[in-house]
Amino acid sequence: MNTYHKINTVFKRDPKTKKIILWDWSCKEFEYLQHSDWLFTEKVDGTNIRVIWDGQEISFKGKTDNADIPKFLLENLHKIFDGKTDLFKAQFGDTPVCLYGEGYGDRIQKAGKLYRPDSSFILFDVKIGKWWLERIAVEKISVELGIDIVPIGCVTTLNSILKSFIAFKTQDHSMLSQNAPMEGLVGTPLIPLLDRAGNRIITKIKYKDFN
Repeated sequence: MNTYHKINTVFKRDPKTKKIILWDWSCKEFEYLQHSDWLFTEKVDGTNIRVIWDGQEISFKGKTDNADIPKFLLENLHKIFDGKTDLFKAQFGDTPVCLYGEGYGDRIQKAGKLYRPDSSFILFDVKIGKWWLERIAVEKISVELGIDIVPIGCVTTLNSILKSFIAFKTQDHSMLSQNAPMEGLVGTPLIPLLDRAGNRIITKIKYKDFN
């Protein structure tokens, strides 16, 4: 329930080499919207975590309902969210909500300890019912709950950001830490949109695909 949707890479991959094929779009919507403004946030290298509010209690899930959350991370999630039931109640009342984020930091992925010396949670999306909240609302929730949120990279066209990835091979450092490399960006149209099937139009751009 409430598992996070798949995010398509912007270009198709060669089935043999698995490398991206430049300008061979994975979704026709990306090609159509390439000259529109998109909002890009940093893609944090971590493990998917859902913080679920059922109207009464807070619980934690991984990428899937059966995924195991490392014990050390689960302990830190409790430290972050235990005692915030009243804040959730004030924000959302009895309405079920799912906060989507990454467990990141020490002992999570290869570069985890470069982000921070402990493990924590960083928010990137919020869904209430069928509604995905816009960035300004997600930022407000992060402030009200006192939790971190993924940084905004830029607002520019999809075409422009792709040309910069192609032209400049140097990988930027994370906006969260000068010591950690930035994995990439996640982009959505500045005005959130859905495709014909009702799926969000959203893409990911990873540095390693362009090196």
